[in-house]
Amino acid sequence: MKSVLIFRVLSILCINLVNAFGSSIDLDGNRVGDFRSKNEPAMIFKYDRIDEVKKECSSILPPESNHKPYGKKMFRLKEKLSFVNGDWWEELGKSPLMPFDNKFNGLNGLNSSLDQRSPLNLISFWVTDVDRAHRSKNLVSINGILQLGITIGGLFGSKPYDRNPEFNIYPGNSELTVSFQGIVAETEENNGETVMCLLGNTMLPYRYPDSNNPWDWVKEPGYINQPPLIQDDRILLVVRYPKTFTLIKRGIYGSLKSLNPKSSQKFFDEVHISASLSSSANYEFSSEKLVAKACDPYPYNDGFANTGVGMYKGTDFCLILERFTGQDPLTVVPNWRCNGTDESCSKLGPFESDDRIKATNGSFKGVQLSFQDLRCEEAAKKGGTTKVAALIRVVSPLEDRYNAAQRTGLNNMTLSAEGMWESSSGQLCMIGCRGVLNQDQDEEINGCDSRICLYIPLSFSIKQRSIILGTISSVKEGNGSFFPLSFEKLVRPSELYDQYTESRPYYKYSKIALAGTVLEKNEPFSFGTVIKKSILTFPKVEDADSFLVGLSLLAEDLTLNHPAVRDSSRLPARIEVQVEILSLGPLFGHYWSLQNDSSVEEDTLYRSNKTYTEKQLLLNVSAQISLTGPQFGNFSNLFVEGLYHPLVGKMYMVGCRDVRASWRILYESFDLEDGLDCLIEVVVSYPPTTTRWLVNPTARISVLSQRNALDPLFFEPIKLQTVPIMYRAQREDILSRRGIEGILQVLTLSIAIGCILSQLFYIKENLDSVPYVSVVMLAVQALGYGIPLVTGAGALFKKSESYENSSVLERSQMIRVIDYTVKILVLVSFSLTLRIFQKVWRSRIRLLSRAPLESHRVPSDRRVLLVTGLIHVLGFVCVLIVHKLQSWLVELEEYVGLIQDFFLLPQVIGNLIWQIDCKPLRKSYFIGITVIRLLPHVYDYVRTPIPNPYFSEDYEFVNPHLDFYSKLGDIAIPVTAILLAIAVYAQQKWSYEKLGGILSFQKFSILPRRSVAYERLPPVAAEAELTSGVNGGAATRKEVEIE
Repeated sequence: MKSVLIFRVLSILCINLVNAFGSSIDLDGNRVGDFRSKNEPAMIFKYDRIDEVKKECSSILPPESNHKPYGKKMFRLKEKLSFVNGDWWEELGKSPLMPFDNKFNGLNGLNSSLDQRSPLNLISFWVTDVDRAHRSKNLVSINGILQLGITIGGLFGSKPYDRNPEFNIYPGNSELTVSFQGIVAETEENNGETVMCLLGNTMLPYRYPDSNNPWDWVKEPGYINQPPLIQDDRILLVVRYPKTFTLIKRGIYGSLKSLNPKSSQKFFDEVHISASLSSSANYEFSSEKLVAKACDPYPYNDGFANTGVGMYKGTDFCLILERFTGQDPLTVVPNWRCNGTDESCSKLGPFESDDRIKATNGSFKGVQLSFQDLRCEEAAKKGGTTKVAALIRVVSPLEDRYNAAQRTGLNNMTLSAEGMWESSSGQLCMIGCRGVLNQDQDEEINGCDSRICLYIPLSFSIKQRSIILGTISSVKEGNGSFFPLSFEKLVRPSELYDQYTESRPYYKYSKIALAGTVLEKNEPFSFGTVIKKSILTFPKVEDADSFLVGLSLLAEDLTLNHPAVRDSSRLPARIEVQVEILSLGPLFGHYWSLQNDSSVEEDTLYRSNKTYTEKQLLLNVSAQISLTGPQFGNFSNLFVEGLYHPLVGKMYMVGCRDVRASWRILYESFDLEDGLDCLIEVVVSYPPTTTRWLVNPTARISVLSQRNALDPLFFEPIKLQTVPIMYRAQREDILSRRGIEGILQVLTLSIAIGCILSQLFYIKENLDSVPYVSVVMLAVQALGYGIPLVTGAGALFKKSESYENSSVLERSQMIRVIDYTVKILVLVSFSLTLRIFQKVWRSRIRLLSRAPLESHRVPSDRRVLLVTGLIHVLGFVCVLIVHKLQSWLVELEEYVGLIQDFFLLPQVIGNLIWQIDCKPLRKSYFIGITVIRLLPHVYDYVRTPIPNPYFSEDYEFVNPHLDFYSKLGDIAIPVTAILLAIAVYAQQKWSYEKLGGILSFQKFSILPRRSVAYERLPPVAAEAELTSGVNGGAATRKEVEIE
């Protein structure tokens, strides 16, 4: 009695607590309303159509006397009756249920690949309320909501928040929500099942009377916002649930009918529903006879036992299988052994193939198998035996893998499987039943005629990279059989942990001798190679707690997962390169906490030797290379094995690729090894760990086919270069090119400031030459310093786009300090240049004030600006012509930098126009600034350009072949700038007459005769008179400084 009282008190407290959060629950555990705010009323469910439901369902439900009482089976009724992402299909007729718009034109941000996907008919149902208060002995009233539709790339896995029935449509998605109320009962049909019969109401899409074009309104603009709808409350939903879920009773099936007459606009063709049990339902292993038909005698001889591959035989088979199959679907292997007809060799085992699968012609490219709802149970009588059940679903090409894993419908592209696994053999053998079974007929007729054999291997090689492999074969023989379908899941180093690695998987090297041949061919002896080995340092086995730890850290450095571009491509396309190290020396996968006895001796040997030969330093390596890009459609996976040379940072390997060609080409290729093309040479070059500021830290990958060009499996050589990579030790504190360029910017700007200051001091000491400093030259200088202050662009050195979005750089305090320092120095340089400009401008104003009638004798930059501008306009036009008028805005940005490089051009032109006989510029100024402007070109010439694949091909400025500052430009521009500096030096060293005499050849002279137009005024007198006039006749000064 006390326990009952305590339970009641706790129940009341729980109800009050939940009510505080906005949901009410009765004592039976039934939730009345969803979570809501305090001001929101509780959801009230109506049961005003129950009598109508009983009338319409009288033919479906047996008499009440045959109903079984529910009793305690009402517990968790909501969860048991709800299902999501099932399948639905309509009988062919003239009254379809809903329209569908598969056009994606004009939708921004939508993946264009969705256009190629086939739409899915999905249906979901949720029980929203159970009427426990007014239930009868054997009938229960419920409320529910149904959501069905046609979608591309979508799912119906979330219960709609808005309980009002509605219809929504937009390109790629049509969905109808129907609210229901009805009854649930248990019957004796089909050995006992639960029947749910409901009546619903919704807003149906309006259908035109023309059966040939019933959805003409979809073509009209604005249909998304206001689709024509019609209300309908005559919809009958009947769903049947098996009493016990077994192999042949795994499915939920039902129908959705219209009770309106066929002449009504509300009538629609009958909709059939199929789904499978939820993960919470109990599964009963009761198909021993069917399993024995496929697997007796056990283990079934399918050929894998004679391959020499070690299999997993531990106690955690189901845990490992669930982990490996739950992450990614399994890959279907081409029928490369098939030698029958095109129909039999192109057939996808027991499954029904759609058009996309048939188009693969037996290669099954992009076809996968998803394992769902894996169930395991230890056999009571047999030790080491585990009963296993699962649902196998075909994932078509272009179908989203995640969406496929969430689907629950049963059809001809699914197999319900059940079988057993024994630790003595390591084989999982199961019987497979296709689609929705007809339970009134024999199981064999129903489609239970497939045998599934599955293994988890422990040994790997270049031809065996599967961590799960198996076959689906036919139990029948003769006409009803099909060619065995093979499937696999490739091993990934990141998945090698936990129970699986405790069984000590290992790798068998078999191509090391051939890899040595690749090394000898690609690494000939040369003087440059000797220097490279002695100066540069590449990833190697560092000192660590053990040899395996050092190998594991090295494997991490050798792993690549970066974008790349082709070396020979003029328009770089995005390519994703992934190089995963599977084994390195004796290490398989990653080293965690296991101690391998076989590696301890090698660890001692490795540490005891002080010196090694190059041969001893070579490490056996195996990896998997994946290339993702539009040009690698038939080059999905490449399995490689060979040698890693730590002195040069290169892997020399032999590759085997998973060929996705038609079954006939594969069968006629006699040199395939287990269906793989192994006539491939691969070389992967890694950047050095040192001198990253000088050598581009990019990896290069070269893949060559050893086949004849006429061979159908031949492919053109592939040469790729990745974006800059970072090694493990460099990730926390990276000294990247961005940092080096920042340091160079600080140094060069500091020197530039010194040069500008020297010119300022020079002006104070040489007042007579100040007016002859070109204002246009100073304006160009100020422009070069002012643009970075306004736009944030790089000063002197252009920012490397490859590092712009690096999260490591964003967190680097050093980079931030460098950036702020550069901005401060640029501001100082800009201010000092403006100061020189001010002094020159004031000096000319004072000369003009002294002789207002002789303004032609004061230097002017009008003609200088005109000639300089004309030269640069012609130059820019020539650049556009050379680059074929592409990206003129980008070219203009680059050309502004060229104008800054040729900053002495206005001074050279002004010196010629003014016929100077003085030295307006200090040598340290114009020579120093010229050298500073040339440093970026020298830097670009020394290091090779880094292609940047982050941007689209539409932006030509990321193409190294279209780069304005190309290798030729890095030579021509400095040469031109040096010639301008020499010209200024010559003009200031010799007078105009002497220079004209030097450049005269007999009677011909390059320079025109000297003019009196720019005969200099005496600066001292000029300053004295100007000062005297300003001071109102005061005594003249001997010398006036220009301020």
